[in-house]
Amino acid sequence: MGIDEILNSGKEKMEKCIAQLRKDLATIRTGRANPMILDKVTVEYYGAPTPLRQVSQVSVQDGVTLVITPFDKSIIKEIEKALIKAELGITPNSDGMVIRLTFPPLTEERRKALTKDVKSTGESSKVAIRNIRRDMTDDLKKAEKAENMPEDSVKDGQDKIQKATDKYVKIIDDIVAEKEKEVMTV
Repeated sequence: MGIDEILNSGKEKMEKCIAQLRKDLATIRTGRANPMILDKVTVEYYGAPTPLRQVSQVSVQDGVTLVITPFDKSIIKEIEKALIKAELGITPNSDGMVIRLTFPPLTEERRKALTKDVKSTGESSKVAIRNIRRDMTDDLKKAEKAENMPEDSVKDGQDKIQKATDKYVKIIDDIVAEKEKEVMTV
């Protein structure tokens, strides 16, 4: 395995790590209604746990209210149970046809707690990036022994691995800072 293959493989893994971070941060609640907060909610539908978004339409009504319209009105009680069980911090309000989730404004204390969650999620992503760097460095050392690479090629490879790591850590910092700003704005 050459330096370029090691780098490309590592960068691909780092990109996946960034994508997962974005997905995880999208589920952290801000002051606005965001349908992605319901991505992890599953509903018992014909005896099988089914993602909420597969059994209903979710729309944002006025920036602070999510409206959940089930495709099958008979499961509205099951959806309510699933929303309560998901512990979103919001009580579902049903009129028998649709369910409304109204997001109250976040308190300063709650915003600070959410900011800590955002930072923690970002740190976990940085650890994952560093683990990928370690794996890339190990692969480079194996390739050095197997292919008898010149020392300057190995050093150049290590520099490229570190530059890629620094780049992705910076991306994580930027994403986290953006999400913190979003959480803290009233």
